[in-house]
Amino acid sequence: MKQTLEYYILTGGPGVGKTTLLEALEKENFQVVHETARTVIREQIEMKGNALPWGDKTKYTDLLLSRSLQEYYTARENYPDNNIFFDRSGIDALCYASIIDYSPDPLIVREILSCNYNKKVFILPPWKEIYVTDSERKQSWEEALFTYQVMKDTYLKYGYIVIDVPVGSVATRKEFVLHQIQSEKS
Repeated sequence: MKQTLEYYILTGGPGVGKTTLLEALEKENFQVVHETARTVIREQIEMKGNALPWGDKTKYTDLLLSRSLQEYYTARENYPDNNIFFDRSGIDALCYASIIDYSPDPLIVREILSCNYNKKVFILPPWKEIYVTDSERKQSWEEALFTYQVMKDTYLKYGYIVIDVPVGSVATRKEFVLHQIQSEKS
């Protein structure tokens, strides 16, 4: 099976503009895999489940890990030759596991680490002016800052090159990401 290095991760703490940036990339006809965490939270709320970041955090983490793998394999199967942007990855779930001091199944961890993403990871730093909470994002500003740093450290730990996307307009951020991708192909 062909392995590609055209699978890019956009990550960062909560409320930093990842979804807005991904929507802009999607409008440019890039394939986008949307955030797993929000989907899991919505499903759990709808079914009155407890696998939530404010409920059973280990079940929530396990769901994030399995869904991240499922989304990766689905993307690889459906779009093997395309650039794809992922709103977070299984590495983010490993980061969350470390934050809650949880050790997931080593086989799942190994499988997450075997996913063949591009080594350049785009991280959006905290941006207080746009940060808001909602029914699915309940972290305080301080938690958002902490999450960003742990996220960055986690990706570095696993050998990724972490590129900070500068604060700015959606168009500026989109052009920054696209320039970074083009520069690696030159």
